[in-house]
Amino acid sequence: MAMPADKKLEIIRKYGRDDQDTGSTAVQVALLTARIEELSQHLRSHTKDHHSRRGLLKMVGQRKRLLGYLERTDYDGYKSLIASLGLRR
Repeated sequence: MAMPADKKLEIIRKYGRDDQDTGSTAVQVALLTARIEELSQHLRSHTKDHHSRRGLLKMVGQRKRLLGYLERTDYDGYKSLIASLGLRR
């Protein structure tokens, strides 16, 4: 269930400062959001896959921590990011 490289690069280009910016908080949140959406789709059809469910919960927690950090440090960037990703927070 790895993300295709072209989709990952597209997310990095959209939310990063340049093509090599994979570590900024906005890019990390966007990549986690894409992975969470894919895994949620998988779990809808495979309801007994508890190992993947645990991974999903870990990713959701990591995204929550990153969003909290972004909210503290760059509130305007935080607001624009959650609006563009469609997160309700």
